[in-house]
Amino acid sequence: MSAKKRLVVAVSGGVDSVALLDMLAKANTHELVGAHFDHGIREDSGEDAAFVAKLASTYNVRFETKREELGKGASEELARSRRYAFLREVAGKHQATIVTAHHAGDIVETVAINLTRGTGWRGLAVLDSDVFRPLLHLTKTDITTYAADHNLSWHEDSTNSSDAYLRNRIRRKTKSLTDDQTLQILALRAEQVGIKHRIDDEVKQLVGDGPEYSRYFFSHVDPVAARECLRYITRGALTRPQLGRALIAIKTAKAGSIFEAGSGVRFRFTSRNFSIELIK
Repeated sequence: MSAKKRLVVAVSGGVDSVALLDMLAKANTHELVGAHFDHGIREDSGEDAAFVAKLASTYNVRFETKREELGKGASEELARSRRYAFLREVAGKHQATIVTAHHAGDIVETVAINLTRGTGWRGLAVLDSDVFRPLLHLTKTDITTYAADHNLSWHEDSTNSSDAYLRNRIRRKTKSLTDDQTLQILALRAEQVGIKHRIDDEVKQLVGDGPEYSRYFFSHVDPVAARECLRYITRGALTRPQLGRALIAIKTAKAGSIFEAGSGVRFRFTSRNFSIELIK
């Protein structure tokens, strides 16, 4: 019998992640590692960490946790970034796949946020990465019903009611969507994810696997196509403005120079080629 694959289950203590942990534990198809990131934004966040630690013990799964003092003024982006940095660290330690409790409502909210920010067509192709998200087909109601039916307990994050966070403001608006409207958004997201994968396949054929890339190619191809190629080889780390500045650097930088593109991406140039370093 082959060994079970490992999953690092991100457990915040909220109903979604508690239900996910319960489902995975009862399925007994993977070796589980519970992981909780305490961002230190709320004064009572330590209670969530203690709750999840006890929960992991109840399910007899290994538990990893980390606390950082991000402070009350920390942005959603910073909290998310630090959380995923922790999850990837744990996944690397255990040679495991990260699994999160994102559901259909999260897709709708994220699409709405991205369109509000003007992220372009990729703003529809959300929650598509190497992270395993098995609950995307379920609604929030499905999950809370499951939790109630199985007598689960969870901690409600007090910041979920705060207007300081864009996602909370968006959530209040998306709650009014009909089931049919939600299904339409989910269908659009699935279509855009498929398009994104096809584009990535085409880009890989154009630019290759590196580690060096042709400056001539990026200087002469259509700028829209060049940005898509850059997005691919930088693994989506750069924003559209950063991609634009990186493209200018590819065209103009002197041989032997280094360009810091931001978001932990560094370009190194020769006279004909460039290479990319992703800084952790």
